[in-house]
Amino acid sequence: MTDLVLNETSDGIAVLTLNRPEKLNALNYALIDRLLALLDDIEVDDGVRAVILTGAGERAFSAGGDIHEFSASVALGVDVAIRDFVMRGQRLTARLEAFRKPVIAAVNGIAFGGGCEITEAVSLAIASERALFAKPEINLAMPPTFGGTQRLPRLAGRKRALELLLTGDWFSPQRALELGLVNQVVPHGDLMPAAIGLARRILRHSELAVASILTAVARGLNQSIAEGLLVEAEQFARMAPTADLREGLDAWVGRRKPGYDGSWTHITRPDEARRASLALDQGATTKRPFMLGWKRQK
Repeated sequence: MTDLVLNETSDGIAVLTLNRPEKLNALNYALIDRLLALLDDIEVDDGVRAVILTGAGERAFSAGGDIHEFSASVALGVDVAIRDFVMRGQRLTARLEAFRKPVIAAVNGIAFGGGCEITEAVSLAIASERALFAKPEINLAMPPTFGGTQRLPRLAGRKRALELLLTGDWFSPQRALELGLVNQVVPHGDLMPAAIGLARRILRHSELAVASILTAVARGLNQSIAEGLLVEAEQFARMAPTADLREGLDAWVGRRKPGYDGSWTHITRPDEARRASLALDQGATTKRPFMLGWKRQK
């Protein structure tokens, strides 16, 4: 049996490939379940620090939900359709949006419906110049159901999103870039190198800091600024006692490249941290502990 999602991992990057090219990588229930299971495995795999999500074949990233399967669920009643289709799709996009490792969509072709909603949900996205986007659910007399009515307006603005949602018209990768749906548009042959290059630019940093930023943005984005700032402070408080933050500060002061531990283990008690900070101040007259906005003394 063909694996519905291919998984190849190298140098800390997992490449997940939606693998139904004969169906334009349509998201049937089994594929969504397999992708969710792989994300569960990757989340606890210390050997994987970033994910690239793409589609098999030359035509599609994903054409969206499997309409034949969805239609059968609708025929069984609204409760079945919501359980099997709507909630499953929303679970996938919510998982991608809140994932504590960066997920980069490499959009290699058609990204319609659910494929577009995956692109909206992931941390980052790069599109091939051959990519094509659309919100075509209105052509089936229904709204998007994997989060498209909520995430696209937040990315593109209410009126621009409504134009796409209410017409079902396709739009180009350049338009997707203007709307904030993707970060970059590249020649087709450069798509995977660009996605891997972006992942590597992230991997050079502390994975704990990356996770903290992803969490702060995901949790704070739809809250008030005051509530979001509390989330931000909470994520800093979690980082403060770690070896990674201590290493980042020491490397900055010592003008060297940091070597991160990547463990949430706390290396100091508060009294030890204070003594270490005091020793640093007393031992170096030309250096200061790093704080945002400070400049080094020459």
